[in-house]
Amino acid sequence: MSPRRWQFWVGFGVSILLIAGVVSYFASSNPDGLDSATRQGCHVIDTANGEQLSGNCIAQHATQHAMSASPLADYTVLGHPASGGLAGIIGAAIVLAIAGGAFWLISRTRRAKG
Repeated sequence: MSPRRWQFWVGFGVSILLIAGVVSYFASSNPDGLDSATRQGCHVIDTANGEQLSGNCIAQHATQHAMSASPLADYTVLGHPASGGLAGIIGAAIVLAIAGGAFWLISRTRRAKG
């Protein structure tokens, strides 16, 4: 691989890690558009058991996601609130590894056929 191509991939990787690890700390902690839309018509009441909804809205029928106990749930690492950047870096590394492996496998298969 040429040095110029290596420079591109290194710059690409550093950019991804900066975006995932640093810029993610500037993301809003307010509910996103979907959360806001599903809570229209309800009032949120904080209780000892967590948030309770009163009124009539779609969110009252929501249940926990099957992956809510996973290590990277809620954009954190093992539920630690200050680990959003690390969760972003881990997620980006996993996606890059899967995509890179898939592209490598596809190119290897094409070279063998051609």
